[in-house]
Amino acid sequence: MNKEIWVGVDIGGTKTAVVLSSQPPAVMERVEFPTLAGEGPARALDLIKKGIGEVLAINGLTSRDISGIGVSCGGPLDRIAGVIQSPPNLPTWVDVPIKSILEAEFHTGCRVENDANAGAVAEHRYGAGRGAQNMVFLTMGTGLGAGIIADGRLYHGTTDLAGEIGHVRLTRSGPVGHNKAGSVEGWASGGGMAQVAMRAVAAARARGEKTFLESCLAAGNNLTARDVGTAAEQGDAVARRIIRSTGRRLGEALAILVDVLNPERIVIGGLAMRLGEALLAPAQNMMRREALGPAAAVCEIVPAALDEQIGDVAALCVATGL
Repeated sequence: MNKEIWVGVDIGGTKTAVVLSSQPPAVMERVEFPTLAGEGPARALDLIKKGIGEVLAINGLTSRDISGIGVSCGGPLDRIAGVIQSPPNLPTWVDVPIKSILEAEFHTGCRVENDANAGAVAEHRYGAGRGAQNMVFLTMGTGLGAGIIADGRLYHGTTDLAGEIGHVRLTRSGPVGHNKAGSVEGWASGGGMAQVAMRAVAAARARGEKTFLESCLAAGNNLTARDVGTAAEQGDAVARRIIRSTGRRLGEALAILVDVLNPERIVIGGLAMRLGEALLAPAQNMMRREALGPAAAVCEIVPAALDEQIGDVAALCVATGL
């Protein structure tokens, strides 16, 4: 083959996707499956291998045609050795050497990168971060992390831990995220929003207040951030209060980023794309109230532009080289 063929693997706590591309960010083929993190890595690794084989076969290709594989996954991880080190959303994935596993299987190079860093590069190259010299990308899904573009380049930090804003404590107590009560991740991630929703429903029940979210619990489900968004669309007052409070906590974290990094743009993926201004308006208001005026004045807060494709494109960016 004359053209380069790239494979991207996006591993999340909920789902994993395998994509094939000859011209990123365009995707030729894609397969997806539930990660089922509680079952450990063996099943998912097997499905990743099968998925790569499947997207190649559909296009009449073999492993010999692969130019490189990129894996995007939540941290902590050792990106040089390519080892996944028990991320909060994959607690059973303890020291999984995914780079060596995939290189041995497909006889080609494999790169591994933190999903927030990979997402930052994806949005900087192809999305809402284009043209920015100093940018922060926030992953706002099950967890919350950040990727930093400084002077046009991805910033890793001394030990590849730059951008862990989710670990910063906002309050002495509160919902747990990043193994810390009251952290940014606890207050402003999808997982944190679900915790807040459970407490809010319990409080509403005690007041005798009926909510749409109550019906989700009555159906035997655990509440999720998606439930909160759906309830808000139905006009549920409790859900709308949760989104506003999440937005304000997010704004406190944005103010920290603005004061420390002085970016011209903060791009937010995940919940920000789905909830839009209901989340971003209170976040922006809080950020402008808390951050230094001159730094806040030059920083715009925007939702990610790559939408639901961001995980795919991020993984392909890892494959092609950051």
